[in-house]
Amino acid sequence: MSDPKGIGLTADLHEYLLANGARPDAVQQSLIDATAALGPVARMQIAPEQGAFMTFLARALGVRFAVEVGTFTGFSALAIARGLAPGGKLLCCDVSDEWTSIGRTHWQQAGVADRVELRIAPAIDTLRALPSDQRIDFAFIDADKPSYSAYFHEIVPRLSPNGVLLVDNVLWSGRVIDPAADDADTVAIRAFNEMVLADTRVESVMLPISDGLTLIRLAG
Repeated sequence: MSDPKGIGLTADLHEYLLANGARPDAVQQSLIDATAALGPVARMQIAPEQGAFMTFLARALGVRFAVEVGTFTGFSALAIARGLAPGGKLLCCDVSDEWTSIGRTHWQQAGVADRVELRIAPAIDTLRALPSDQRIDFAFIDADKPSYSAYFHEIVPRLSPNGVLLVDNVLWSGRVIDPAADDADTVAIRAFNEMVLADTRVESVMLPISDGLTLIRLAG
């Protein structure tokens, strides 16, 4: 196999990338700073360029109903909400009122709070409570890794014909190819990636954005 065409991002190159198309605005930067103040857990926040990509994709798809599984402090929700079509809604699923309260403040500042419904409950319960005929135009999974498969199986049957499901952390800092890595999260990510590849209902592409992002849509 030929050498990968992609390049690793140095800090300087990442700054150039942000300066030329994905630099956070004042509200986003405030949210990044508020999340960073939480300490090491802040690494769960998606990268600014991933947020910009998600906004771009949601706008291109004309998304009217979106679902997010795993909201954390709300950066990804802000990105999706900004990309919704007029009248569009985003349903956010999370279990932490403390972390999502940071997001609620910034959604208000960004003028998108009226587009976001946050449900504090186990995400699988929220997804299962959706009507079976509820069409999802855009979904994002970035939550507990062992439950990825369960979330996938609730969302895929509800995807609209042109709907897209994004799944984060599918490269898991490279541990997916480390034979010595056998922790529960790594094993779950490997199993999820293999399951998606084998599922004939969908087609997918895995991209090296941030920690690995898989895009999934209905096949055919």
